[in-house]
Amino acid sequence: MSLIVNCENISKSFRHKSKIVTALSGLSFQLNKGELATIRGKSGCGKSTLLLTVGALQKPDTGTVTVAGQNIYKLTKEQRATVRAGQIGFVFQQFHLIPYLSVMENVLAARLGVRTQSNGSPVHRAAELVGRLGLDERRDHRPSELSIGECQRVALARALLNQPQLILADEPTGNLDDENTATVLQHLRAIADDGAAVLLVTHDRQCDRVADRIVHMSDGRLVS
Repeated sequence: MSLIVNCENISKSFRHKSKIVTALSGLSFQLNKGELATIRGKSGCGKSTLLLTVGALQKPDTGTVTVAGQNIYKLTKEQRATVRAGQIGFVFQQFHLIPYLSVMENVLAARLGVRTQSNGSPVHRAAELVGRLGLDERRDHRPSELSIGECQRVALARALLNQPQLILADEPTGNLDDENTATVLQHLRAIADDGAAVLLVTHDRQCDRVADRIVHMSDGRLVS
């Protein structure tokens, strides 16, 4: 299998008031192409810190993080931004859609800052994703006119626009009912089956049903 993510001995601490809080403690983790892994653990165990570190958003104090063959924290800030835009798709609980843009425009916003050429027309790619995610009839609507489940599917389409090798999802079902949760998980599973690596941070046990691997964290370490 092709290794997409390789974290080796990463540690990260923060100062909170007068205390030093350890978020990651000598953690090593790998994720392969076509694999969907869920990371679970209590609040404060380091799940989101790990996701941000893998996503080239938060440099660890120690250790190395390789994504798609690149040691991302050896890159310049601008180079990391290029990796994030072209190689990594983010899906968050709060969607982060732009309120004054339509569904199609929100999906196409993923092309901002991407310097490399995409495979085919971005507009055609966006239209294909919008259709695949059941949003054809909503493509000209703004986020305020969508249901919560539809907003999450727009966010998912945006994450997929640049055909990233890695999808990072932080509590993507946290705001969804059971039906929409099942729909989003089905799509995340399909993304992995198409060859992307998917890392999903969640408290939702329903996510385990689509996972190839369930990873538990405690006190900044992987415990299983």
